[in-house]
Amino acid sequence: MVKPRASGPVSPYLMPGFYDRALAEGRHRDIVGGRWEETGEAQMRLLIEAGLQPGHRVLDIGAGSLRLGCLLVPWLEAGNYWATDLSGALMRRGWEEELADKSRLPLHHLVEDGDFAFPGLPDDFDLAICFAVFTHLPPGMTEAALARIGARFPRLKRLLFTVFQAPEGVESLRQRDGVVTHASRPPWHVPPAQVAAMARAAGFDARPLDTRLPRGQVLWLAEPASLPPQMP
Repeated sequence: MVKPRASGPVSPYLMPGFYDRALAEGRHRDIVGGRWEETGEAQMRLLIEAGLQPGHRVLDIGAGSLRLGCLLVPWLEAGNYWATDLSGALMRRGWEEELADKSRLPLHHLVEDGDFAFPGLPDDFDLAICFAVFTHLPPGMTEAALARIGARFPRLKRLLFTVFQAPEGVESLRQRDGVVTHASRPPWHVPPAQVAAMARAAGFDARPLDTRLPRGQVLWLAEPASLPPQMP
């Protein structure tokens, strides 16, 4: 997650002490949005539908406490999963509490990253997923994040990401699962045309999919503009 540029936090995850308090209370599942099993299984299904194979190398951006990772790591060949998050402690708690076979995921594959710099990560990922991350960021930060993903991972074949959407000019909107999103404060929404333009500026052809997701998020599939749509 990108660090705030304004005087106050643009996301509750950026409140001072947020992670320390939650981890001390044993809430590593709750603070990533709850619906642990439902959402993790949905993420796995989305990746498989996008062409995931056990031999692919996958980057989980904003991985939290490994809600997806605990399912994906045993599915992939050992060592093919990498993850980033604003909180390294949260990922390590997921590694400790949720991962059955820890030998399949080296701890150095869990990279704390506050601004989408992706320090120390390889650049040869096949797929990346950024689930329920941009919903916590204003559009300018989402645009910067997509640009950094595109520049940092030139071999990436597919990127899956989610946003809340709203028509142009709408300040607040109740999404289909009841969450109220906003144009100027979290949880944030973005007009679809703006999402497409941000992805295009980052070097991706992107389109929204019809998949129903928890809390009314919209799934986007992005592929490098220079590649054909079929994954080899």
